[in-house]
Amino acid sequence: MQETVFDFWRMVWQENTAAIVMVTNLVEVGRVKCCKYWPDDTEIYRDIKVTLIETELLSEYVIRTFAVEKRGAHEIREIRQFHFTGWPDHGVPYHATGLLGFIRRVKSKTLTNAGPMVVHCSAGAGRTGCFIVIDIMLDMAEREGVVDIYNCVRELRSRRVNMVQTEVRQLRYTSSGPTAAPEEQGPPTEAQSNSKSEGADRQAVDELVSVSISPTSLVPQDKLSQFIAKNRTFLLLF
Repeated sequence: MQETVFDFWRMVWQENTAAIVMVTNLVEVGRVKCCKYWPDDTEIYRDIKVTLIETELLSEYVIRTFAVEKRGAHEIREIRQFHFTGWPDHGVPYHATGLLGFIRRVKSKTLTNAGPMVVHCSAGAGRTGCFIVIDIMLDMAEREGVVDIYNCVRELRSRRVNMVQTEVRQLRYTSSGPTAAPEEQGPPTEAQSNSKSEGADRQAVDELVSVSISPTSLVPQDKLSQFIAKNRTFLLLF
């Protein structure tokens, strides 16, 4: 909703956010899914000035860098928006490598001393929940050597209804992934995409963790809650 754009940027400034993750397109299947809350050049939203200073186009996502100023505050903040564009209009991505590479890029480009990351899709539940769960599980896999998807999703759903809407039966996690290809190379054909993704998957698998979703907790609830709390994330409804 266009009338909430100022409130959005006011929240971003108030919480000292350095990264915005967008996992929806502006229009999908002819329907508006999200309003365009960023400028192509410079825009002033009441007392907040937002200037686009760089755009990096990649095959499955876009990184936009903004300089944000607030009237009366003597500082200019750099805020990045990570916009994942490779999610199909219906269902889920066919291959995990693009999304995993996107999440790794977000984590590597985000300052550790910044405020909470802002994550949104259109309804703030399905894709948003998927991003948050994968982010938490990657941290847990790295630090604990196990993942607990079932209870992570259950915990998130206790805080917001319908988080992760598509039923998930198995997660395949690779500890490294391919680098995103620049958009200038042009979109590959479906056969090329399948072949390259499968090849990249085979080369990237240093570690493979297959976890069937079951009600049995692999990680103590208090430790799982710590991981969720540590990944401070806002869930936004547009």
